[in-house]
Amino acid sequence: MPAVVIIGAQWGDEGKGKATDLLAEHIDYVVKFNGGNNAGHTVVIGNEKYALHLLPSGILTPGVTPVISNGVVIDLSVLFQEIEALNARGIDTSKLRVSANAHIITPYNVIVDKVSERFLGKRAIGTTGRGIGPTYADKINRVGIRVQDLYDESILRQKVEGALVAKNNLLTKVYNRAAIRVDEVVAELLGYAERLRSMVADTALELHTALDENKVVLFEGGQATMLDVDHGTYPFVTSSNSTAGGASTGSGIGPGEFKTVIGIVKAYTTRVGAGPFPTELFDENGEFLRATGFEFGTTTGRPRRCGWYDAPIARYSARINGVTDFVLTKLDVLTGLKEIPVCVAYEVNGKRFDEMPVSQSDFHHAKPIYENFPGWSEDITGCRKFADLPKNAQDYIVALEKISGARISAIGVGPGRDAIIVRYEMLAPSVGR
Repeated sequence: MPAVVIIGAQWGDEGKGKATDLLAEHIDYVVKFNGGNNAGHTVVIGNEKYALHLLPSGILTPGVTPVISNGVVIDLSVLFQEIEALNARGIDTSKLRVSANAHIITPYNVIVDKVSERFLGKRAIGTTGRGIGPTYADKINRVGIRVQDLYDESILRQKVEGALVAKNNLLTKVYNRAAIRVDEVVAELLGYAERLRSMVADTALELHTALDENKVVLFEGGQATMLDVDHGTYPFVTSSNSTAGGASTGSGIGPGEFKTVIGIVKAYTTRVGAGPFPTELFDENGEFLRATGFEFGTTTGRPRRCGWYDAPIARYSARINGVTDFVLTKLDVLTGLKEIPVCVAYEVNGKRFDEMPVSQSDFHHAKPIYENFPGWSEDITGCRKFADLPKNAQDYIVALEKISGARISAIGVGPGRDAIIVRYEMLAPSVGR
């Protein structure tokens, strides 16, 4: 059975958690392959709302084995806070598997993240301050701490000492902060070792075995395409590969195993943090989208920047990820608008760009070229078939599909778990509905 990848196709917060949950009843494993607790998924089940940060969304579905693989960076305090919170609400977390090769966000990574961001002033990137970037930097610089290091105190101490040589010089001499004590860091990390032990595994081997046994394995990306460190709006990006290719390197599963790539797009666009955003709205329409869509960060609580749907970004994501299916979320948020603009191209210094400019400077100065579509006023939250939607809503989806680079296979029409319309099966041969 081929592996399935779910990725965000915009700047994040598209509703990947809901899409994962939609498919979870058909799958055996859900794998988080990148990022850390700098992003969040909100899943609504009945009257219950769950906000997840480190844990894969599939942990909410009985029978699914959730996996945190090697590409993730883990804040152990946050991990156990999430586990305890779910256990308190009756959710079984005992099947969670954690890669021995995953890197740990240390206390000094968090401190360096916060002070360095403040030091940048107006050039700040908009990091969440949770130590993600410094942890990935340590990984690349080969001074990182991995989960397996918790089980060899001598190695752990040596690695912490080595990392703190540079970190303490930076903190004391550049940022005028107190030095961090090796003993305190080692003691804190060792405090999690026994609690974590039963979860630690060779997750790459376990996932290979699952695929060989014809089980369905779904890979869930954190953040989104436009925040990918290689393919996003650099430097206003995350520190990992949040595109479909990251599922391979972030899990140890070969690229040939991935046959289905599901891209999640909102019916409009949002972004958290700094960086270019061509369709961003600064008027009452932006406020309408933010208020109606409750566009505030799951992790940070920050208000999200809001704008109209950007088709060149969708096409770019479809190419970069090899998207086979799009899931369009939050269509219901557009209800009540008389007219819905869609960005179909950009204008930069008098020149039209039908695709994303390769130059970051050009993209920063890009002005959207819009095509307008008539809106609808009917309540669509109860719709469960495409034919149930108002004609204008159907036309909007068909138009987006033509200009987005892949078919739109499912449509979210409300916050509830079951508030979704499936047009085409994504884990089976295409069957229209």
